[in-house]
Amino acid sequence: MRGSVVGFANSITPLYPRRPFGTLSNSPEGTSRVARGDAPIRRIKRTPRELTGLPHMNKLLTLLFLFTLPLTAQKMIAPPGATCDPLTGLCTPAPLGAAAGAEVEFRDDVEIIYVGDPMCSWCWGISPALNRLEKAAAANGIPYRIVLGGLRPGGGEPWNEEFKGFLSHHWEEVNKRSGQPFGDKLFERENFNYDTEPSCRAVVAARSMDPAIESRFFELTQYGFYVLNEDPSETSFYAPICEKLGLDFDRFKTLFESAEMKAATMADFQLNRGWGVTGYPTVVFRKGDQMVAIARGYAEFEEMWGAVNQLSQEE
Repeated sequence: MRGSVVGFANSITPLYPRRPFGTLSNSPEGTSRVARGDAPIRRIKRTPRELTGLPHMNKLLTLLFLFTLPLTAQKMIAPPGATCDPLTGLCTPAPLGAAAGAEVEFRDDVEIIYVGDPMCSWCWGISPALNRLEKAAAANGIPYRIVLGGLRPGGGEPWNEEFKGFLSHHWEEVNKRSGQPFGDKLFERENFNYDTEPSCRAVVAARSMDPAIESRFFELTQYGFYVLNEDPSETSFYAPICEKLGLDFDRFKTLFESAEMKAATMADFQLNRGWGVTGYPTVVFRKGDQMVAIARGYAEFEEMWGAVNQLSQEE
């Protein structure tokens, strides 16, 4: 696990642990039941009094003392608004206007929240692990949802050899570490605006039509961009995705181009920044009013699920 955060009341404060939360035990098959996600998790509920009590604060102070370390990973040299760290697998978003009081609606006692962007390459790298995490969460009755990040809303970087070189090198790093495929036809385009807002808005539109297919829509959008190198800013990009997932494309097109979906997408961007999320991918486990990042940057499934298992059982 590359980083962890602990927070209360819709805010997140970053911590950088010495080691992952949760230690997976070995089994004859080479992995524990916890790592496969098929072991039941004991659900614990807390009252607001328990959350704010002195014993809980003592535990938090202990965690701060034991697990806090400075982040020393070296940053790649990149154009403004395009900073990604090859060591942590974390992409830092471009600045955004101040949030207008955005707050999360806590719908269940516990949930897993994935904060990512379809055009964040490390979000593509972590995708297989997130697929396993979502399935393990479902098997244990833990809700899983997506908050769209907004890596580069509006884009605007010059589409020149410097920027192409940055992307190409960065994609190679992600491929080496994750094994995820990448195409190279994007770099043959004479013009391209690396605007991530439309792809995020497409996921929000799909969510409004059928929340059950949101994760799959997100992943297919990533595949269309990173492997097929098509342009997610074009409405036609989503026609085959809608067909594959059984969504009415005409209705999707209307939603995708609507002011309502643009506002809903911006609300997701402001929400995660309001929490203090500073890069993607970030995966958060929330229990009551406590929010803990089980991944901040690239992570394997076993790391994330081990953290979920341990945090779920903590009193």
